[in-house]
Amino acid sequence: MNRTVPFVALLAAVVFFAGGAAAQEPVWLGDRQYREGAGFLFGDFEVHPGVAADVGYDSNYFHRDTSEDPISALRLRVSPSFSIATLGAQRRGDTPPPAFGFRLDAGATYNEFIPVSGSAVGQENLAGQRNVSGFARLNFDILQGQVWSGRIFGGVVRSLRPSSEGLSEASFNRIAPDAGTELVWTPGSGLLDWRLGYAFSGSFFENTSFSGLNSIQHELTTRGRWRFLPRTALIYDARLGFVSYPSAAAAGGKTGSHPLRTRAGLNGLITPSFGALAMVGWGASFYSGGADDFDSVIAQAELKWFFTPAASSDPLKMSAPLSGLTLGFARDFQDSLIGTYAEKDQGYVRFNYLFGGAFLLLAEAAAGAVVFPAGANASFGQPAGWTDLRVDGRVFAEYRIKDFVGLDAELSYTGYFSNTALAFPNVTGVDRLAYQQIAAFIGARWFM
Repeated sequence: MNRTVPFVALLAAVVFFAGGAAAQEPVWLGDRQYREGAGFLFGDFEVHPGVAADVGYDSNYFHRDTSEDPISALRLRVSPSFSIATLGAQRRGDTPPPAFGFRLDAGATYNEFIPVSGSAVGQENLAGQRNVSGFARLNFDILQGQVWSGRIFGGVVRSLRPSSEGLSEASFNRIAPDAGTELVWTPGSGLLDWRLGYAFSGSFFENTSFSGLNSIQHELTTRGRWRFLPRTALIYDARLGFVSYPSAAAAGGKTGSHPLRTRAGLNGLITPSFGALAMVGWGASFYSGGADDFDSVIAQAELKWFFTPAASSDPLKMSAPLSGLTLGFARDFQDSLIGTYAEKDQGYVRFNYLFGGAFLLLAEAAAGAVVFPAGANASFGQPAGWTDLRVDGRVFAEYRIKDFVGLDAELSYTGYFSNTALAFPNVTGVDRLAYQQIAAFIGARWFM
């Protein structure tokens, strides 16, 4: 179809909010619990290097509807990782934490494509999508274990986001920096702790055609807990954001907002093997210029079953065991780069188990509604708003030949079910939101 790139960017932002692309990086890369092995000791520091390679199949990298020439390909991914930190709790044993601690994490993934189906032009475009994503993050902990303590953090992520156009020069690759600080008060025996924080985050498109969608957010946060029983805590969190688009005029008048969220609830262990989390509160988007606002209940509920009883009675450490099953539901909203906001109501399930210390199995699935409000999308041919269905699933399995060598397999599915086709002013044709994608990989990794 005939369209101009800036309008396509708006569509990509919609689908990205709804869950985005199937992850371009291996599932283990983003979770230190699975990424790291025994590591190397250097005095009071531990170092964890690693590298992995896998090959697989991607059925629809450009996220196109079945009527819009989906392109499938073989994919090669190479993913190095590295971290260095002061000694963790496992190595310290009963030794108190140092007054000052730090941690540096970094990782990257190189993607290579060999197209196998679709139009000749589409295959040629996909072959040119080879690129590298990556992240780096640094944390400093100050006066750990004291009544007053703090944390300073910062990082940057480069993410790869293809467009349905299939052109590398029209992709939505972006740089996302963030930084912040947090002050922690833990009086007395530690039954109460309270945190005040500030965070900055940004999203900056590498393609200058999309500079109007670049955003900056400042956020003030406060959260706390009170352990009124040995295994149960009342918890509270609130956050106020300040979202702006420095070049909003280039994005068709996209407006800034001041999202506010406040929630309170309960987190606890019912038994050493069962836990529960329940939080409910209110959220409001507060868009400038009289735009449509989200103004409704936000909530989260979880039930957890630990196959190995939790080693700690601390409710906030309930997720520490490696093996367990979680069922949950979350209702929230997020700024959308088309219109104003999108509401997300999602149920999810997660399973993770380590068999005999050698075979790791991770599985997760999520499904729910993505709701776009009436009014805000009138200029795109959808004045009444609409609701889509998003389904995601992923399974990761690893057999560890040695403590530092693993053979991996990963299978993921993304289904975005929608009858909506967006029409853009002064552009011929429409963009269909629906697409489905299957990706499967096998490989090996070395990790310390």
